[in-house]
Amino acid sequence: MIALIPTGGSNLGSVEAALQRLGAEFLTTEDPKMIARADHVILPGVGHAETMMARLHGKNLSCFLKTLTQPVLGICLGMQLLFESSEEGTVEGLGIIPGRVLAIPAEGRPLPHMGWNEVVSTSQDRLDRCANGKYFYFVHSYMAESGPWVTASCDYGCKIPAIVRWNNFHGVQFHPERSGPAGEALLKEFLCMN
Repeated sequence: MIALIPTGGSNLGSVEAALQRLGAEFLTTEDPKMIARADHVILPGVGHAETMMARLHGKNLSCFLKTLTQPVLGICLGMQLLFESSEEGTVEGLGIIPGRVLAIPAEGRPLPHMGWNEVVSTSQDRLDRCANGKYFYFVHSYMAESGPWVTASCDYGCKIPAIVRWNNFHGVQFHPERSGPAGEALLKEFLCMN
């Protein structure tokens, strides 16, 4: 069973629909007991980092999420909150990945970074092999800083981390639930992880 955490972001319905298309059994829940029993956990998110962290604090999930040992997938803002801090409102994140989230340098390109972009990886991790050379849908103005957690990236005038991993915590900056067959294949690959 998959625990899908409702963070108040606008992509929750899209993630639910993608899981339904895959025939996956999931429960949308903020109950720590149900989340702890799940085989996989998904933390989606679209919106503002400060607002989403306040919601997680309010539901007593911010400290609890760090204790999870099953595969966890953060999507977009859900991925960014895995880090220690974000320049978006100078908010503290969950502190699971020892890095920061930074504003994307504009460098003459429009922000947010929105649309389809190719993900490139040299890693042999499961998600990276599945995503390498494929196009995914991005919508974001902030990005994770580079570090050993980055396993795949895309180009937007600078190298933007597209997939990160730290122990059992995985994150994708793009929206697999809005990325057609490539996105569904990536979600399916995540759900096959032990």
